Amino acid sequence: MNLSKLSVTTQLIIFTSIISIIALIIMGFFPGFISFVALQPSSILQGQALWTLVSHIFIHASLIHLFVNMFVLFSLGNLTERIIGGKRLLWFYVISGIFAGLLSVVMSGLFGYGLGAQIFGSPDVYMVGASGAIFAIAGLFVVILPKLRFSIIFLPFFSLPAYIMVPVVLILTWIVSSATNLGIGNVAHLGGFLSGIVYGFYLRNKYRKKIDMIQRVFR
Repeated sequence: MNLSKLSVTTQLIIFTSIISIIALIIMGFFPGFISFVALQPSSILQGQALWTLVSHIFIHASLIHLFVNMFVLFSLGNLTERIIGGKRLLWFYVISGIFAGLLSVVMSGLFGYGLGAQIFGSPDVYMVGASGAIFAIAGLFVVILPKLRFSIIFLPFFSLPAYIMVPVVLILTWIVSSATNLGIGNVAHLGGFLSGIVYGFYLRNKYRKKIDMIQRVFR
């Protein structure tokens, strides 16, 4: 298989899947391996394991976690790639994932203690997953294609425009996970979402005519 002929979205899915599965196998035998690939805010705040700001994007906690994220990436990434191009998508995806991780580090470091740990995450908890980068793509659509209808993977027959669905999912996930103490990286989701919003406004201002044309197609 010539990977260079595949879309960047497909390459990201293949690469992430391979790395995640290998990491899951290794961690099954050597649990301590998680400290080398997962993002732990307390370590970053001490200037340690800085590479995990990147590596955590491509590692997942389980096969279900991997499947859900890659399914959403497949659903959104190909259209994004057709709009902004493969190289822009790759850099946007990685940079957004890094920013999402950094925001998690800062917020958990400042507020992740006691009750704040349920809301902002504990600085001692390991974080993995591409959700931050994927929320960045969703945030991008909120700005450049706000009327594009989004569905939730578990509710495929229910959809809302991007400008409603994405913030609603972000907020509801945060509320439910905080109330039930689920280990979900809500701050990372927010960081990715904000990255997408910012980049969306940049693209809309720089390529106004092209964005207007694309928006007319998705009215």
